[in-house]
Amino acid sequence: MRVVAVNPESRSIDIVEHDEPEPAAATDVRLRMLEVGVCGTDREIAAFEYGDPPPGSDHLVIGHESLAEVVEVGPGVTSLQPGNLVVPMVRRPCPHASCRPCRSGRQDFCSTGDFRERGIKQQHGYMAELVVDDQDYMNLVPEALRNVAVLVEPLTIAEKALEQVEHIQRRLPWGTEDHRAVVLGAGPVGLLGAMALIVAGFDTWVYSRSPAPNDKADLAEAVGARYISSETHSADELREEVGNIDLVYEAVGASKVSFDVLSVLGTNGVFVFTGVPGRKAPIEVDTDRLMRNLVLRNQVVLGSVNAGKGAFEAAIRHLTEHNRRWPDVLGSLVSHYPMEAYEELLTGRAGGIKQVIDIAAPAS
Repeated sequence: MRVVAVNPESRSIDIVEHDEPEPAAATDVRLRMLEVGVCGTDREIAAFEYGDPPPGSDHLVIGHESLAEVVEVGPGVTSLQPGNLVVPMVRRPCPHASCRPCRSGRQDFCSTGDFRERGIKQQHGYMAELVVDDQDYMNLVPEALRNVAVLVEPLTIAEKALEQVEHIQRRLPWGTEDHRAVVLGAGPVGLLGAMALIVAGFDTWVYSRSPAPNDKADLAEAVGARYISSETHSADELREEVGNIDLVYEAVGASKVSFDVLSVLGTNGVFVFTGVPGRKAPIEVDTDRLMRNLVLRNQVVLGSVNAGKGAFEAAIRHLTEHNRRWPDVLGSLVSHYPMEAYEELLTGRAGGIKQVIDIAAPAS
C-alpha cells in the first residue's frame, strides 16, 4: 500500500510502498483511510524539527487528523462494524503502571512523557491507505458528517480547553452568558474554536494578524464572531474594544502576541495556551505587570495539549450543531488534494485554510 513517510536520517519525504498492517488482537479493526488533514505539526515534522519513527523503523508515516471507514473487525470487536465511519484518536498511553492518567484512559494528561502519538511520536500515522488499530481508540461518526468529519480532531483542542475552563470557573459564580472570549489566530483551530465558544454562549472576537477584509475574517464574521487585526489594533486597543476579557483561547503558536494579550486579560479571566511556538528569538515581557494582574485579578493561565475520549465525543456532537448552523462555513474551511500533492502541502505552499489529502477517492 502507499503511504507518505518522513525519513529523518536521509531528510526525505516520499510516497513509498509499505506492507499492509495485519490485525494483532481480537479487538483490532482494519480501516480504509478516507481523508487526512495537514496541520502545522505535520509541516514541522516534514521540516525535520521533530517526529520520532517507531522503534526499528527508519521512517515515520505522518498524519494524525483523519477520517476512516471500518472495513474489517476482529472477533472481539463489539462497538463497530464494517461500513462505519470513524475518527481515530491520536495519543496512546505510556506503559508505566505509576501513570494514573494513562491507566485511566486520559493519556492526554500523561505524567511520564512516554506516550506514543500516531504520525508524530513512535507510531506510524494515518497518511496511509490502510491502518489497523484497537476499537478503544475509534470514535463513531454519523454519515451526515462525512464531508466535514476530518475537522473533528482539530475541534477536540477547543473541546478540551472549554472542559478545563468550566472546571476552573467553578471557583466563582459563573455562566457563559454575557462573558467575552478572544480567540488568537484565524486558522482552522482558531475558527473552530470560535464556533465552539459561540455555541457555548460566549460573545467572541477573533484577533489575527491580517487586516480585514480577508477570507478568514469573512468566515469568522459569518459565524457571529467579530474580527480584529493585530496589525491595526494593539492589545490595549483590543481590550478597549472587547471590555473585560473573560477567556482567551490561544490558537496561533506565536508567543509575542500571546503575551501581549495575556497582559490585558480581564478580572477572573482564564488564558488557555494550545499552540507551541517555534524556536525564535527571545521576547521581552513585563513580568511584574503579569504577576500583579494574575494575583490582583484572580486570573488563571493554563496549557492544554491533545485530547481525551470525551473531547472527541463532544467534538462530534458539536460539529453536528456547527454543520446545522454554518454548513457553508465548514465547507469553506476544507480544501481537498490528492496524495501526490503531499510535498506542496507539507511545505506550506498550498492554498486554503484546512488542507486535506483524499487518501481514498469518494465512491461513485
